[in-house]
Amino acid sequence: MKSKLTIGLALGSGSSRGWSHIGIIKSLAKLGVVPDIVCGTSVGAMVGAAYVSNNLEKLEGWALSLTKFEEAKFFDINTSLNGFVDIKRFHRFLNEHVASDNVLIENCAKKFASVATDLDTGREVWLAKGPLVQAVWASISLPGLFPAIKNNDRWLVDGGLVNPVPVSVCRALGADVVIAVNLNGDIVGKHRKTDNVAITQDEGVKGKLTDFVREYGGSLFSNSKTDHQPPGLFDAIAGSVNITQDRITRSRLAGDPPDIILSPKLSHIGLLEVYRASEAIAEGEKCVQRMQSEIIHVLEER
Repeated sequence: MKSKLTIGLALGSGSSRGWSHIGIIKSLAKLGVVPDIVCGTSVGAMVGAAYVSNNLEKLEGWALSLTKFEEAKFFDINTSLNGFVDIKRFHRFLNEHVASDNVLIENCAKKFASVATDLDTGREVWLAKGPLVQAVWASISLPGLFPAIKNNDRWLVDGGLVNPVPVSVCRALGADVVIAVNLNGDIVGKHRKTDNVAITQDEGVKGKLTDFVREYGGSLFSNSKTDHQPPGLFDAIAGSVNITQDRITRSRLAGDPPDIILSPKLSHIGLLEVYRASEAIAEGEKCVQRMQSEIIHVLEER
Protein backbone atom coordinates (compact mmCIF):
# COMPACT_ATOMS: atom_id res chain seq x y z
CA MET A 1 0.00 0.00 0.00
CA LYS A 2 1.34 3.43 -0.96
CA SER A 3 2.34 5.62 1.95
CA LYS A 4 2.81 8.78 -0.10
CA LEU A 5 0.81 10.44 -2.80
CA THR A 6 2.49 10.65 -6.18
CA ILE A 7 1.96 14.22 -7.34
CA GLY A 8 1.96 15.13 -11.00
CA LEU A 9 2.40 18.65 -12.33
CA ALA A 10 1.01 19.36 -15.81
CA LEU A 11 2.53 22.56 -17.21
CA GLY A 12 0.53 23.98 -20.09
CA SER A 13 1.36 25.76 -23.31
CA GLY A 14 1.06 29.50 -23.70
CA SER A 15 4.23 30.97 -25.19
CA SER A 16 5.48 34.02 -23.23
CA ARG A 17 2.86 33.45 -20.53
CA GLY A 18 4.75 30.29 -19.64
CA TRP A 19 7.18 32.10 -17.36
CA SER A 20 4.38 31.96 -14.79
CA HIS A 21 5.19 28.26 -14.41
CA ILE A 22 8.37 29.32 -12.60
CA GLY A 23 6.42 31.29 -10.00
CA ILE A 24 3.97 28.42 -9.58
CA ILE A 25 6.70 25.83 -8.99
CA LYS A 26 8.42 28.08 -6.46
CA SER A 27 5.20 28.86 -4.59
CA LEU A 28 4.15 25.21 -4.48
CA ALA A 29 7.53 24.36 -2.96
CA LYS A 30 6.91 26.91 -0.21
CA LEU A 31 3.73 24.99 0.63
CA GLY A 32 5.72 21.76 0.76
CA VAL A 33 4.19 20.55 -2.51
CA VAL A 34 6.95 19.01 -4.61
CA PRO A 35 5.85 17.06 -7.71
CA ASP A 36 7.18 13.59 -8.43
CA ILE A 37 6.11 13.74 -12.09
CA VAL A 38 6.43 16.76 -14.36
CA CYS A 39 4.82 16.85 -17.79
CA GLY A 40 4.83 19.82 -20.09
CA THR A 41 3.59 21.08 -23.41
CA SER A 42 5.45 23.72 -25.40
CA VAL A 43 6.79 26.37 -22.99
CA GLY A 44 5.58 24.14 -20.16
CA ALA A 45 7.97 21.47 -21.43
CA MET A 46 10.84 23.96 -21.43
CA VAL A 47 10.23 25.18 -17.87
CA GLY A 48 9.54 21.63 -16.67
CA ALA A 49 12.79 20.38 -18.23
CA ALA A 50 14.77 23.13 -16.53
CA TYR A 51 13.15 22.12 -13.24
CA VAL A 52 13.90 18.39 -13.49
CA SER A 53 17.49 19.14 -14.58
CA ASN A 54 17.98 21.49 -11.61
CA ASN A 55 18.36 24.56 -13.82
CA LEU A 56 15.18 26.42 -12.91
CA GLU A 57 17.00 29.24 -11.10
CA LYS A 58 19.34 29.67 -14.05
CA LEU A 59 16.40 29.87 -16.45
CA GLU A 60 14.60 32.32 -14.20
CA GLY A 61 17.68 34.56 -13.99
CA TRP A 62 17.95 34.65 -17.77
CA ALA A 63 14.24 35.34 -18.22
CA LEU A 64 14.30 38.23 -15.74
CA SER A 65 17.30 39.78 -17.50
CA LEU A 66 15.74 39.62 -20.98
CA THR A 67 15.01 42.92 -22.71
CA LYS A 68 13.01 43.72 -25.85
CA PHE A 69 16.28 44.18 -27.73
CA GLU A 70 17.69 40.83 -26.62
CA GLU A 71 14.44 39.08 -27.48
CA ALA A 72 14.50 40.55 -30.99
CA LYS A 73 17.88 38.88 -31.61
CA PHE A 74 16.18 35.47 -31.56
CA PHE A 75 14.11 36.33 -34.64
CA ASP A 76 15.83 35.78 -37.98
CA ILE A 77 13.96 34.03 -40.77
CA ASN A 78 16.16 31.43 -42.43
CA THR A 79 16.74 31.10 -46.17
CA SER A 80 14.45 28.07 -46.46
CA LEU A 81 11.56 30.15 -45.06
CA ASN A 82 10.55 27.44 -42.55
CA GLY A 83 10.81 29.43 -39.33
CA PHE A 84 11.46 32.82 -37.74
CA VAL A 85 13.60 31.76 -34.78
CA ASP A 86 17.40 31.82 -34.98
CA ILE A 87 17.93 28.08 -34.38
CA LYS A 88 21.62 28.26 -33.45
CA ARG A 89 20.99 30.98 -30.87
CA PHE A 90 18.02 29.09 -29.46
CA HIS A 91 20.05 25.87 -29.20
CA ARG A 92 22.75 27.70 -27.21
CA PHE A 93 20.06 29.12 -24.97
CA LEU A 94 18.64 25.64 -24.24
CA ASN A 95 22.08 24.23 -23.48
CA GLU A 96 23.00 27.09 -21.15
CA HIS A 97 19.72 27.49 -19.27
CA VAL A 98 17.72 24.26 -19.60
CA ALA A 99 19.98 21.24 -20.14
CA SER A 100 23.01 20.09 -22.11
CA ASP A 101 22.53 17.84 -25.11
CA ASN A 102 23.75 14.74 -23.27
CA VAL A 103 21.15 14.88 -20.46
CA LEU A 104 18.69 11.99 -20.81
CA ILE A 105 15.12 12.11 -19.51
CA GLU A 106 15.43 8.69 -17.90
CA ASN A 107 18.40 9.89 -15.80
CA CYS A 108 16.52 12.83 -14.26
CA ALA A 109 15.53 12.62 -10.59
CA LYS A 110 11.85 13.11 -11.46
CA LYS A 111 9.71 11.49 -14.14
CA PHE A 112 9.33 13.82 -17.10
CA ALA A 113 7.54 13.83 -20.43
CA SER A 114 6.79 16.41 -23.07
CA VAL A 115 3.99 16.46 -25.63
CA ALA A 116 4.50 17.05 -29.35
CA THR A 117 2.32 16.66 -32.43
CA ASP A 118 3.06 14.40 -35.41
CA LEU A 119 2.75 16.78 -38.34
CA ASP A 120 1.81 14.03 -40.82
CA THR A 121 -0.85 12.21 -38.79
CA GLY A 122 -1.96 14.80 -36.25
CA ARG A 123 -1.36 12.29 -33.48
CA GLU A 124 -0.22 13.19 -30.00
CA VAL A 125 3.36 12.11 -29.25
CA TRP A 126 4.72 11.67 -25.72
CA LEU A 127 8.47 12.03 -25.31
CA ALA A 128 9.48 10.35 -22.04
CA LYS A 129 12.86 8.92 -23.03
CA GLY A 130 15.98 10.15 -24.75
CA PRO A 131 17.67 13.56 -24.84
CA LEU A 132 15.85 16.12 -22.71
CA VAL A 133 16.64 19.02 -25.03
CA GLN A 134 15.19 17.21 -28.04
CA ALA A 135 11.98 16.53 -26.12
CA VAL A 136 11.69 20.23 -25.31
CA TRP A 137 12.53 21.35 -28.83
CA ALA A 138 9.90 19.12 -30.42
CA SER A 139 7.22 20.22 -27.96
CA ILE A 140 7.90 23.93 -28.37
CA SER A 141 8.15 24.03 -32.18
CA LEU A 142 5.22 26.35 -32.87
CA PRO A 143 4.61 26.30 -36.65
CA GLY A 144 5.76 29.54 -38.25
CA LEU A 145 8.28 30.32 -35.52
CA PHE A 146 10.21 27.04 -35.52
CA PRO A 147 10.80 24.46 -38.23
CA ALA A 148 9.37 20.99 -37.58
CA ILE A 149 11.75 18.63 -35.73
CA LYS A 150 12.67 15.15 -36.98
CA ASN A 151 12.28 12.47 -34.31
CA ASN A 152 12.22 8.71 -35.03
CA ASP A 153 11.25 9.34 -38.66
CA ARG A 154 8.40 11.66 -37.62
CA TRP A 155 8.18 15.40 -38.16
CA LEU A 156 7.07 16.89 -34.84
CA VAL A 157 5.63 20.29 -34.00
CA ASP A 158 4.18 22.07 -30.96
CA GLY A 159 2.22 19.82 -28.60
CA GLY A 160 -0.25 22.60 -27.88
CA LEU A 161 -2.03 21.65 -31.10
CA VAL A 162 -3.31 18.45 -29.49
CA ASN A 163 -2.84 18.56 -25.70
CA PRO A 164 -2.19 22.06 -24.28
CA VAL A 165 -2.35 20.93 -20.62
CA PRO A 166 -0.99 17.36 -20.35
CA VAL A 167 -3.07 16.00 -17.48
CA SER A 168 -3.46 12.66 -19.26
CA VAL A 169 0.32 12.23 -19.50
CA CYS A 170 0.77 12.79 -15.77
CA ARG A 171 -1.86 10.16 -14.99
CA ALA A 172 -0.31 7.69 -17.44
CA LEU A 173 3.05 8.10 -15.70
CA GLY A 174 1.50 7.20 -12.34
CA ALA A 175 0.28 10.41 -10.70
CA ASP A 176 -2.31 9.98 -7.93
CA VAL A 177 -3.04 13.70 -7.88
CA VAL A 178 -2.56 16.05 -10.81
CA ILE A 179 -2.03 19.78 -10.45
CA ALA A 180 -2.58 21.41 -13.83
CA VAL A 181 -1.59 24.88 -14.99
CA ASN A 182 -3.82 26.40 -17.67
CA LEU A 183 -2.30 29.51 -19.24
CA ASN A 184 -5.16 29.94 -21.71
CA GLY A 185 -8.12 30.58 -19.45
CA ASP A 186 -8.62 34.30 -20.08
CA ILE A 187 -6.90 35.06 -23.35
CA VAL A 188 -9.54 35.09 -26.09
CA GLY A 189 -10.25 38.56 -27.47
CA LYS A 190 -7.69 40.32 -25.28
CA HIS A 191 -5.01 41.27 -27.84
CA ARG A 192 -6.60 43.13 -30.69
CA LYS A 193 -3.84 45.71 -31.08
CA THR A 194 -2.25 47.00 -34.23
CA ASP A 195 1.46 46.80 -34.92
CA ASN A 196 3.08 49.70 -36.75
CA VAL A 197 5.98 48.41 -38.77
CA ALA A 198 7.88 50.49 -41.28
CA ILE A 199 9.33 48.42 -44.10
CA THR A 200 11.32 50.02 -46.89
CA GLN A 201 10.64 49.11 -50.49
CA ASP A 202 14.17 48.06 -51.40
CA GLU A 203 14.40 45.13 -48.99
CA GLY A 204 14.11 41.54 -50.13
CA VAL A 205 11.36 39.21 -48.93
CA LYS A 206 13.60 37.65 -46.26
CA GLY A 207 14.63 41.07 -44.93
CA LYS A 208 11.05 42.31 -44.83
CA LEU A 209 9.79 39.29 -42.95
CA THR A 210 12.69 39.25 -40.50
CA ASP A 211 12.34 42.95 -39.68
CA PHE A 212 8.59 42.55 -39.37
CA VAL A 213 8.85 39.77 -36.81
CA ARG A 214 11.68 41.47 -34.94
CA GLU A 215 9.61 44.62 -34.70
CA TYR A 216 6.66 42.57 -33.50
CA GLY A 217 8.78 40.79 -30.93
CA GLY A 218 10.50 43.97 -29.77
CA SER A 219 7.62 46.42 -29.53
CA LEU A 220 4.67 44.18 -28.72
CA PHE A 221 2.26 45.87 -28.96
CA SER A 222 1.47 49.37 -30.21
CA ASN A 223 -1.63 50.88 -28.66
CA SER A 224 -2.36 53.25 -31.56
CA LYS A 225 -5.15 51.23 -33.18
CA THR A 226 -8.55 52.67 -33.93
CA ASP A 227 -11.83 50.83 -34.21
CA HIS A 228 -11.67 51.18 -37.99
CA GLN A 229 -8.24 49.59 -38.45
CA PRO A 230 -8.03 45.87 -39.15
CA PRO A 231 -5.72 43.86 -36.89
CA GLY A 232 -2.14 43.55 -38.08
CA LEU A 233 -0.78 40.30 -39.48
CA PHE A 234 0.67 39.05 -36.23
CA ASP A 235 -2.24 40.31 -34.16
CA ALA A 236 -4.48 38.15 -36.33
CA ILE A 237 -2.13 35.19 -35.96
CA ALA A 238 -1.87 35.68 -32.19
CA GLY A 239 -5.63 35.95 -31.85
CA SER A 240 -6.11 32.80 -33.91
CA VAL A 241 -3.60 30.89 -31.81
CA ASN A 242 -5.34 32.10 -28.64
CA ILE A 243 -8.74 30.93 -29.85
CA THR A 244 -7.39 27.54 -30.89
CA GLN A 245 -5.55 27.02 -27.61
CA ASP A 246 -8.59 28.05 -25.59
CA ARG A 247 -10.95 25.68 -27.40
CA ILE A 248 -8.59 22.71 -27.33
CA THR A 249 -7.75 23.30 -23.66
CA ARG A 250 -11.42 23.42 -22.67
CA SER A 251 -12.13 20.20 -24.53
CA ARG A 252 -9.17 18.28 -23.09
CA LEU A 253 -9.72 19.42 -19.51
CA ALA A 254 -13.41 18.52 -19.70
CA GLY A 255 -12.50 14.99 -20.79
CA ASP A 256 -9.70 14.52 -18.27
CA PRO A 257 -10.06 17.04 -15.43
CA PRO A 258 -7.16 17.54 -13.01
CA ASP A 259 -7.56 17.37 -9.26
CA ILE A 260 -6.36 20.96 -8.91
CA ILE A 261 -6.31 23.55 -11.66
CA LEU A 262 -4.29 26.75 -11.50
CA SER A 263 -5.24 29.50 -13.94
CA PRO A 264 -2.97 32.53 -13.66
CA LYS A 265 -4.45 35.76 -15.03
CA LEU A 266 -2.19 36.51 -17.99
CA SER A 267 -4.37 38.07 -20.68
CA HIS A 268 -2.30 41.27 -20.54
CA ILE A 269 0.79 39.45 -21.83
CA GLY A 270 0.95 38.89 -25.58
CA LEU A 271 2.00 35.79 -27.48
CA LEU A 272 5.62 36.87 -28.03
CA GLU A 273 6.16 39.28 -25.13
CA VAL A 274 8.85 37.04 -23.69
CA TYR A 275 10.60 39.97 -22.00
CA ARG A 276 7.71 40.35 -19.50
CA ALA A 277 8.92 37.47 -17.35
CA SER A 278 8.80 39.33 -14.05
CA GLU A 279 5.06 39.99 -14.43
CA ALA A 280 4.31 36.42 -15.44
CA ILE A 281 6.37 34.88 -12.63
CA ALA A 282 4.76 37.18 -10.05
CA GLU A 283 1.27 36.23 -11.27
CA GLY A 284 2.21 32.54 -11.03
CA GLU A 285 3.11 33.05 -7.38
CA LYS A 286 -0.11 34.98 -6.71
CA CYS A 287 -2.16 32.26 -8.38
CA VAL A 288 -0.86 29.62 -5.98
CA GLN A 289 -1.50 31.95 -3.05
CA ARG A 290 -5.11 32.44 -4.15
CA MET A 291 -5.58 28.67 -4.41
CA GLN A 292 -3.61 27.75 -1.29
CA SER A 293 -6.55 26.54 0.80
CA GLU A 294 -7.91 24.43 -2.07
CA ILE A 295 -4.51 22.86 -2.75
CA ILE A 296 -4.07 21.91 0.91
CA HIS A 297 -7.63 20.62 1.14
CA VAL A 298 -7.35 18.35 -1.89
CA LEU A 299 -3.98 16.92 -0.86
CA GLU A 300 -5.10 16.28 2.72
CA GLU A 301 -8.33 14.68 1.54
CA ARG A 302 -6.47 12.33 -0.78
